[in-house]
Amino acid sequence: MEKRLSSESIATLPPATAVVVGLGKIGLPLAVQYARHGWYVIGCDVNPDVVEQINAGRSHIHEEPGLEEAVAQLVQEGRLRATSDTTAAVRQARAVVVIVPVLMDEAHRANLTALEAATRSIGRGLQPETLVLYETTLPVGTTAHHLAPLLESESGLQAGSDFWLAYSPERVSSGTIFRDLRLYPKVVGGFNPPSTEAAVAFYRSVLDTSEIIVMPSTDDAEFVKLIETTYRDVNIALANEFARFADAHGLDVQAAIAAANSQPYSHIHTPSVGVGGHCIPVYPYFLLAGAEAVTEQVDGFAPLLQLPRQARAINDSMATYAVRRLEMALGSLRGQTVLILGIAYRGDVRELAFSSAALLRTALEKRGAHVLADDPLFSSEEIRAAGYTPFSPSEAAAVRAIILQAAHTAYRSFDFRPFSHCQVVLDGRQALQRSAIEALGMRYLAIGDGSPGRSRQRQLAAFRRREATASSQETAATTRHRPKSAH
Repeated sequence: MEKRLSSESIATLPPATAVVVGLGKIGLPLAVQYARHGWYVIGCDVNPDVVEQINAGRSHIHEEPGLEEAVAQLVQEGRLRATSDTTAAVRQARAVVVIVPVLMDEAHRANLTALEAATRSIGRGLQPETLVLYETTLPVGTTAHHLAPLLESESGLQAGSDFWLAYSPERVSSGTIFRDLRLYPKVVGGFNPPSTEAAVAFYRSVLDTSEIIVMPSTDDAEFVKLIETTYRDVNIALANEFARFADAHGLDVQAAIAAANSQPYSHIHTPSVGVGGHCIPVYPYFLLAGAEAVTEQVDGFAPLLQLPRQARAINDSMATYAVRRLEMALGSLRGQTVLILGIAYRGDVRELAFSSAALLRTALEKRGAHVLADDPLFSSEEIRAAGYTPFSPSEAAAVRAIILQAAHTAYRSFDFRPFSHCQVVLDGRQALQRSAIEALGMRYLAIGDGSPGRSRQRQLAAFRRREATASSQETAATTRHRPKSAH
């Protein structure tokens, strides 16, 4: 007979312990969330420095509002602690939440090495009637067909009967995690119905959201996260295509998008110099891996997921397109100094994963430019360690062009006055004040501002005027030299 973990049983556990495996930017806030809702939480991480800091009441993550204060308080109250011994922690747990990152290799394949190691450690400590939840974004089928067998082989227990197993994708963003946990519905899919029931009961005990969406299986729940992320990538690619069309035809894409989005069924995103982060540039490839597994065509239709594949290529090409826009404004970039503002993948987030800054740097260097980088969230040593040449204020006069790559709040008040020889500022995130830049005699560019098309239109108009003038002069000359008729 299958055992069931209900919300009533959770409420009467005396007291219950939850384990969070992976104390990164999402894992630590989750641990705090659970501890605030009455669970004793043990956080597990392979980094001993992280474990030491948390046990001392210090958060190693500083960008999440309220997190540092909460860690200090919960550690002091004895409701939160950390360890590197995942197996020992799991032996004490009634619920285990896994949020270990999955990386992508150079061939765009999911690298499950760290997650597999964590899963084996969990399996060795897994006790009957324990709930195991994976929140890491995964390719479809990973929880049921890859991780479940690992847990079973290490523990000697059977998923769905001896322990409960479910998948529930994290749906939060760095900097707003606690808010997102309140606002966004929680998506849950279980290995079997009792596992789903156990997962729903757990999340009702730790979350403030009133809506939990139950999916038929772990595969379905994995699919949800991949398509919601891929949708954003495809939407951004479409916006970038609109921007390039606008540039070619002398149109303003931002004004057009704003007008189009006034219709409730239009939700066009913002064009930019590229897409970065752990999610949007990565998870479409997890979805594509599932498409590649289906080799046959069905009823003569084309191969699966062509649009997401093309969207990835479009978004990764935007850095090169932005550099081409600089070339159109400046001429050759060889020997020119170009400053990239922001190496982080997103504004006000101290994270470099798949940042478009790297693509910009590569495209600029291929054209012989001397590339400098600035970012208020990183020290000069960290910028250099990331492969960039840090900008020094003494170099301001040498800079000929500036590209805003990350829309940090600090850049809204950035002082462009010292850049006395800068001719062009390319606003890659639509975040700067055009009038302030142009008041300094610099040219302002944005992706989709239509300036290439308008320039061609002006050139064509000038050519036509010259042609008309030449034709008029030729007609006049012919008239003057035409012999008079004899009468």
